[in-house]
Amino acid sequence: MFGSKLRDLRKREGLSQEELAKKLGVSKSTIGMYEQGQRKKPQSDEVLKKIADFFNVTLDYLMGYEAR
Repeated sequence: MFGSKLRDLRKREGLSQEELAKKLGVSKSTIGMYEQGQRKKPQSDEVLKKIADFFNVTLDYLMGYEAR
């Protein structure tokens, strides 16, 4: 759920995985692993909050608990 939401948000903004990774301060491979479901969600709540803030969505939305 998280990975597909992240991919959809990233594509909606017209960003590559590398561009998003730079903006969030994580590696490109980390973004790829999230989107492919190899990592379920960020280990750090700080990174999760950065993602939500960057895309202006709630944490609940990112985790699949509510509609955008």
